[in-house]
Amino acid sequence: MTSLPIGEPVDGSPVVTRGLTKRFRHQIAVDDIDLEVPTGAIYGFLGPNGSGKTTTIRMLLGLIRPTAGSVQLLGHAVPGSATHALRRVGALVEGPAFHPYLSGRANLARLDAGDRFADRATASKRIDVALDRVGLLAAAGKRYRAYSLGMRQRLAIASALLMPRELLVLDEPTNGLDPQGTREVRHLIANLAADGSTVLVSSHLLAEVDQLCSHVGVMYEGKLVSQGPLDALRSSAVKTIQVDTDRVADAARVLAELGLTDISQNPNSVTGTLGAVAIEKIVPNLVNDDVPVLGFAVLRPNLEDVFVSLTGEGFDVSG
Repeated sequence: MTSLPIGEPVDGSPVVTRGLTKRFRHQIAVDDIDLEVPTGAIYGFLGPNGSGKTTTIRMLLGLIRPTAGSVQLLGHAVPGSATHALRRVGALVEGPAFHPYLSGRANLARLDAGDRFADRATASKRIDVALDRVGLLAAAGKRYRAYSLGMRQRLAIASALLMPRELLVLDEPTNGLDPQGTREVRHLIANLAADGSTVLVSSHLLAEVDQLCSHVGVMYEGKLVSQGPLDALRSSAVKTIQVDTDRVADAARVLAELGLTDISQNPNSVTGTLGAVAIEKIVPNLVNDDVPVLGFAVLRPNLEDVFVSLTGEGFDVSG
């Protein structure tokens, strides 16, 4: 296994992997990935269930050993120097086991007592700060069994905030939540990033990543097929144009003659995939064919469009 040097993160990135690979017998779960999470980013680690996201996260946190490749977390090699890195990392992987008959505060106190790096003298204050950050201070005395799904997930995130954290790694933090709980967790993650934490969020929910993240890494069948700023990934996706007109059939014919594909006719508009067609040719050709152009737009691709352009297929966007 190769190793990255211990010291400052590559290019200032708190998470860097090189050639990271994990095999389980004859199955390759993660295949030679080079992951880089920039400082201050909300990095959406996106892919369908079974694409290798959780296995990658387990390697990042030193929970399982890579078959090949290397991990650098906050400037330290993992698993070799994991102890130095992980004390500055908050992680939520499948969630901690909370006791239903204990209060939220008592559950956090139990977890904090098991952390060998935690200062017992500051436990009460740190627990209240963590509860306050996730909006649960007023409900700290309520038993866990009375918490809503959103409150339970926020308490799980609070458990990752009991000590100062430079990096948060959250595996499917909105999994199983209702819309209200999802909004609560999404708002919390945005606030944590605004307060200076770098956040790596694993998710199979395209809409959530699209709304929340500044950067995205796309996993598919164990491979990292693309990563970068979300806006840059969008700009690399196949572009779709929309023409508003009252002569839909004629507009569709002109677009097809120009070479656009995936043409769709709507009551008052036509859409099509631009491909290699020069965008400046579209409106003049429509006008020359006496097709009135009442509106023209290049549609902003969503994350599903990006994923399809990278992999050739989509996946369940709703979970």
